[in-house]
Order: sequence, then structure tokens, then C-alpha cells
Amino acid sequence: MKLSVAIITFNEERILEKTLSSIEDLADEIIIVDSYSTDRTETICKRFSKLKFIQQKFPGFGRQKNYAISLCTSEWILFLDADEIPDETAKDSIRKIISDEHQKCFVYDIRFNNIFLGKALKYGGWGNTRRERFFKKGYGKYSEDIVHEEFITTEKKCRLDGRINHYTYKDIHHHIEKSNKYTSMMAEKMYRNGKKATVAKILFKPLYQFIKSYFLRLGFLDGLVGYYAAFTAAFYTFLKYKKLHEITNLNK
Repeated sequence: MKLSVAIITFNEERILEKTLSSIEDLADEIIIVDSYSTDRTETICKRFSKLKFIQQKFPGFGRQKNYAISLCTSEWILFLDADEIPDETAKDSIRKIISDEHQKCFVYDIRFNNIFLGKALKYGGWGNTRRERFFKKGYGKYSEDIVHEEFITTEKKCRLDGRINHYTYKDIHHHIEKSNKYTSMMAEKMYRNGKKATVAKILFKPLYQFIKSYFLRLGFLDGLVGYYAAFTAAFYTFLKYKKLHEITNLNK
């Protein structure tokens, strides 16, 4: 086997079938580690013959991703989220790399096309995102952070041609629901790392986040969706610091 595609899931029926269909011809195997979904995620997965479906209680994003990596049996790994679809250029680039026996680069990052509420964002910090998603097994892993985990490697990073289309949120309700979940995990992570939430941070960090996203990173050029993205990024910042403040007070 040359390529394993690894994905972690929890209630991903929204776009999972499109994601799996897009990589079915590329992968030698597909590894799904699911956190006991209650929607149609498992039913969708069972339609794909190359797919191995494993369930495990969610220990945090970093650990869950590393567990998925450990289950991969191929030489190369493409790690995707359930709402991410690589374009044809990216798929062709991956095929070329894994067929090259003299390949000297083992970790690749790729540009993301972040589609936010139906619009591909070009500014506000969304348009120039690159992440390490394609790598040779044994040449990297994720930090064990509960959320916003990082890819850890000592290897030189190369750039993969093409893009991954990231279909972020179905609607505003879905976005707010996810933000509430992620800010709670971020507050817990920050507390574990000894971070403090002062009144000044609660008041001014969100304001700075909005100014950075909307003005400094030109988010206003993305129109109304750009304003919404900057405003909710500020609210996300407010929530994580206010929740950190709450956790700190509860543990005094």
C-alpha cells in the first residue's frame, strides 16, 4: 500500500460522502476514527470498500489524530478533516510524489481554500492558510493538545501543488454551535498551560482580533461575509478568555 487517507469524525453526515468519494480513487486505504457519532456517519462510511471504520472515545483532537495515524498501514498519509476535499491538482501532485522512488521530501503543506457560509474567503487571514497534511509515515505527528493541535516534525517542509477545499460551516447555527464547543476546549487548554484571563484581556483581545481580521488583514474586501467572519472571530476570542476566567475562578 502506498497511500492511507486518515480522517477523524463525529456527526459528519453533512459532507462526508463527498469527501470520501473525492479520495476513493486516490487512496489504497481510508482510515476513519469516529467518536461514536449519533447521525448517519457510520452508515455513509460502510458504503466504501477501502474504508476501515474504528470507534474510540474522543480524547482530544491531537491524540485522536495520532491514533488514526498509528492505524495507517501505507507508506504515505494524507490527513483530512471530514469537510475537506482536495482538488484535482492536489491529487495529481500526490500521485506523482508517491510514485517517485527517489523522493527526498517527506512532509508537505498545502494551501487551503476556506469556504465560509458559501463564500471562498480571500482575506482576513483565511485566504493564505497552509497546513501540513501530506507526509510519509514516521516523519511527523500531532501535538497532544485537546484542540488547535499542531503538526510536529523535524523534517524540511515542502509545498504540495493544488488546494484543499474546506467547507467550513453549513449555516450560522452550525458555526455558533462549533464555536461554543471549541472555545470551551480552548479555555481548558489555556488553563492547563497556565494562561491567565485578566479583565483587560477579556475586554481588549476581542477588539484587537476584529481590527486585525477586518482591517489589517483586509477582511472588509470579502464583503458582508468578511465582516461576519471578523466579528465572530472577535466573539470567539471573547468567549475563550471569559471561559478561561470562569474556569480559573472555579478552581481557586
